[in-house]
Amino acid sequence: MRRFLCLLLWLAGAVVAVQAAPARSVLVLGDSLSAAHNIATEQGWVHLLEVRLGKMVPPWTVVNASISGETSLSGRKRLPALLAAHRPGVVVIELGANDGLRGLPLEQLRDNLAAMIDAAQAAHARVLLLGIELPVNYGPQYRDGLRAVYADLAKRKHAALLPFLLDGVALDPALMQADGLHPLAAGEPKVLENVWTVLQPLLHQ
Repeated sequence: MRRFLCLLLWLAGAVVAVQAAPARSVLVLGDSLSAAHNIATEQGWVHLLEVRLGKMVPPWTVVNASISGETSLSGRKRLPALLAAHRPGVVVIELGANDGLRGLPLEQLRDNLAAMIDAAQAAHARVLLLGIELPVNYGPQYRDGLRAVYADLAKRKHAALLPFLLDGVALDPALMQADGLHPLAAGEPKVLENVWTVLQPLLHQ
C-alpha cells in the first residue's frame, strides 16, 4: 500500500512538473517572406531557425503557419486556432507587407496587429513583431506611416520589434529575386540573423 501511495505521489509530481514547464515552441505567422517563396522550404529562414533551435538543450520546436499572400486580417482570423493548437511560448508576427503593397488603410493594419498581439499575450506567449519597408514609389507619407505602425505597437504593447526584416538584404541584387520583393536562398541566412538578434533574448525569458 505504501509503495502504491508513493507511486501516486511521484506521478502527481511529474504531472505538475510537465504542466509548469515553459512552452518551448515558436509560432511564426507570416506571409510569403516567411513561406520560402520560390525557393526550397529548407532554404527559408524559418526552416533555418528550426534547425538552430533544434540544437538547443532542451530543444525548441518551430511551427511555421505562414501563407503566401496573407494579410493582417486573414492572419488575425487564423491566430486563435493556432494558439489553441500549439500553445507557443513565442509568437513571431510577420504580416503587413501585403496590406502595404495593396495600399490598405494603415489603421486597419494597426487594429489587426494589435488584436494579434493581445491574443498571443493573453495566451502567455512573448511576441516578436517583424517590420517591413515598402518600395519608394509608395511615397514617404505611406511608407513612414507603415513604419510607425510597428514601432508604436511594439512600444505600447511591450512586444519585441525587428524594424526591417530584410535589412542588409533588400538593397543587394545578389540576394534578391527578380521581383525585388523576396530574398533568394542566398539571402535567407542574413534574414535569419536579423531575426535571431531580437528573438534570442525572448527564448530565455
